[in-house]
Amino acid sequence: MRQISVFIVDDNKELRNALEEIVTMSEGYKCAGTVGSAEDAVIQIPILKPDVVLMDINLGTEESGIDVVRVLKPRIPDTNFMICTVYEEDEKIFEALSAGASGYILKKTPPGRMLEAIRELYEGGAPMSSQIARKVVAAFQQQQTQHAATETEKLNMLTNREMEILELLSRGLMYKEIASQTFLSPETVRKHVYHIYEKLHVTNRVAAVNKFYGR
Repeated sequence: MRQISVFIVDDNKELRNALEEIVTMSEGYKCAGTVGSAEDAVIQIPILKPDVVLMDINLGTEESGIDVVRVLKPRIPDTNFMICTVYEEDEKIFEALSAGASGYILKKTPPGRMLEAIRELYEGGAPMSSQIARKVVAAFQQQQTQHAATETEKLNMLTNREMEILELLSRGLMYKEIASQTFLSPETVRKHVYHIYEKLHVTNRVAAVNKFYGR
């Protein structure tokens, strides 16, 4: 079985040594190196190209571990970055994931679970501590709720006549057919449709109908 090479970035020497020992003493893993600063990380990691980097966020300098990930991930896309930190704040989590980290675990994670997470990341997964995963799910659900509320608000901006025409559009009727059913001229129907598109921020019938059905 191929050994997974792990590089450790943490400004706490004791913790750095402890993590190195966990990796070194475990079958199937090897420590590619350890550093305590963002500056050293940016220099050494691209040279060694480890499989996985365990990255602390707070490195005691202006540059954080998230900054290091943001700089290095585009340069070495095959290296997987896992944030290993004490921070559980939503802002830090999403900033790290946006920067290019694929995993996020807490330092209090037991050694066995940490090694599992390293292997999971190496094999293409996105391991996260359960507390972190819960926050990500909650944030996604909140985003979906806000999106649904926004779409409802847009529909509420339509007049009764516009809603009537949108409903007829959703049935697949052509402008002439809608004009016949609503006792309007095709040109007037066309103007109504234009206003519907404008209010819903769409550019075609399919997108407008999807909004009508809440998709």
